[in-house]
Amino acid sequence: MAPYRIRLYRDEDYDAVRSLFARGIIEHAPAIYRHMLRSTRVQLGLLALFTAVRAVAGSWLLALAAVALVLAATWPVMRSFSTSYVQEALITDLCDIDSSYMRAPDSCFWVVEADGAVVGMVAVAPPQDPAQRGEALELKRMSVSKDHRGHGISKALCGEVLRFAQARGYRAVMLYTSIVQVVAQRLYERQGFRKVGASSPSLLASLVSFQIFQYRCELPGRP
Repeated sequence: MAPYRIRLYRDEDYDAVRSLFARGIIEHAPAIYRHMLRSTRVQLGLLALFTAVRAVAGSWLLALAAVALVLAATWPVMRSFSTSYVQEALITDLCDIDSSYMRAPDSCFWVVEADGAVVGMVAVAPPQDPAQRGEALELKRMSVSKDHRGHGISKALCGEVLRFAQARGYRAVMLYTSIVQVVAQRLYERQGFRKVGASSPSLLASLVSFQIFQYRCELPGRP
């Protein structure tokens, strides 16, 4: 891999950052779909559908077709977990990155550059949860290009955020990640983060056991 460097975000990075973020989130859609298929509620529902159609129509083929139709219709619904998250980010903080992170108090945005291209990113900002404001900062928008993973970039970006928060006297850094982002969970845990909570972002997510995990890393005292 070509050498990379971490630097502060610049205005010319805008399109590359938004594209990198969108690709990184959308690629989790198949994992969300597979997670849905492993849900006991979903499996029981599909079995009930198959049994009902088989009993009413008297045809194994129609019963299988009904299950296949439901599975096909469910894919765009599961994909919307990713696409709606991307769309919300692109019209909120990633719409004006300079205002959201570079000029906002206790906030920052870094990119990773390799061969003249942006291949990674991470941000930090005060958390939206009022209970955590003043004592913790939130690590946000972590993403590394698929071709540049496995080279320590994510670990280095985590380090930037932790040092930033510690230098400003914060007690902790928190973040959110989804149940299907297992590699990210392991990375964060190796950096000292511990899972402190879990929630489902919607009723549908709850029905298919899709959760968002909250992680927190306690920091040493003020340097």
